[in-house]
Amino acid sequence: MSKQIRLNAFAMNSVGHLAPGLWRHPRDQSTRYTDIHYWIELAKTLERGCIDGLFIADVLGVYDVYGASADAALSNAVQVPVNDPLQLVPAMAAATRHLGFGVTASVSFEHPFPFARRMSTLDHLTQGRAGWNIVTSYLSSGARNLGHHDQLSHDQRYAMAEEYLQVCYKLWETSWEADALRVDRDSGVYADPQKVHGIDHEGTYFKVPGLHLSEPSPQRTPVIYQAGASTRGRAFAAANAECVFVAAPSKPVLKKQVAELRAAAVAAGRGANDILVLEQLTVIVAPTDEAALGLLREYREYASPRGALTLMSGWTGIDFAQYSADQVLREVPSEAIQSVVEAFTRADPTRTWSTAEIADYCAIGGDGPVLVGSAQTVADQLQEWVEDTDVDGFNLASVVAPETFAAVVDLLVPELQRRGLFKREYAEGSLRNKLFGHGDQLRAPHPVARLRAEAGR
Repeated sequence: MSKQIRLNAFAMNSVGHLAPGLWRHPRDQSTRYTDIHYWIELAKTLERGCIDGLFIADVLGVYDVYGASADAALSNAVQVPVNDPLQLVPAMAAATRHLGFGVTASVSFEHPFPFARRMSTLDHLTQGRAGWNIVTSYLSSGARNLGHHDQLSHDQRYAMAEEYLQVCYKLWETSWEADALRVDRDSGVYADPQKVHGIDHEGTYFKVPGLHLSEPSPQRTPVIYQAGASTRGRAFAAANAECVFVAAPSKPVLKKQVAELRAAAVAAGRGANDILVLEQLTVIVAPTDEAALGLLREYREYASPRGALTLMSGWTGIDFAQYSADQVLREVPSEAIQSVVEAFTRADPTRTWSTAEIADYCAIGGDGPVLVGSAQTVADQLQEWVEDTDVDGFNLASVVAPETFAAVVDLLVPELQRRGLFKREYAEGSLRNKLFGHGDQLRAPHPVARLRAEAGR
């Protein structure tokens, strides 16, 4: 296998992320999530292992679908309490040189004009290591707390996301010309007013006439991440995303998702490999297979099946508190994450899932698979996933923090490096250049290049 494997770490600025109940484990430190030193230590560990980036999930809402109440989420620390992800990044960036940072921010609840400035600021402060995971939000509780009666429909949210992104593209890419900055101390001109432009955007959802408040950052547009494998999500990713996160429960489902994403990219006028597809996985690795299986048994003693179903209820919009343990999940229309419902219903025609099986599966690793074994065993499995599905890499979640990530860095990464499947050092430059090797800024055939040309930039 010649393709090098990409690895991201997957975390959240909260106690519970994708292993509900594991915050009770005696070695887990996730309750330190409010301590900036916890995040700095994690960033240094990940950079020591040449991990591509730390991807930070987020929600603006609470998981209150299960039992029509937030009680289960609160008592099990199911992604609540949760703090802002962006404010973690500057401290971690100051403590590292290469690690990338993908932050989740929803287009549903913040106007693009101030958000574009926040991301430009982040790209400046990280020296071009910022990425944006574009989400449309799926929790109705978030919409209600921001004054909306309910969230928009699934496809409406993507329509708004398209326009939101166009506003950001215009601000980042067309407002300031490449030579607008003069910084001329003799003449007293910092920026040439003739080369800084308002974007004059007037659309269905947003009206933004003015200029971008920030001077161009190293990447201008941060690396675009997207996590959506529904039909509408694939179309959005095909046109815009550089990295796509998926969470397929099996290789057949993943293979189908990867093929559909690559075909959609080609249909959108881009190359099949212009998008890096990363599968969500949890890896439990130890010096031997026996030791790793022992860790899995130990972790399961602390796992919360109720917390797992609370997560799945929020993701799917289905109240699993109403399901019996042996009831099989069938496709149910909802305005939540349609790709999750599809993955557990019809994506793999050979597999059905009962409520009990879903609770057991999602208790460790959420809606992504779990690989267990020695570094050699797990490396074998990762190779098989790549070869069998054409996926580019993995978004690795933690079970016990930071123990899971430290084991990946100390055990799994050296084995992958020994096989020539993972880099031994970072490339220089921005996050985009490290990932793709084509410079700091987006280029054709990404639609941003056409937007620049139309604006004469």
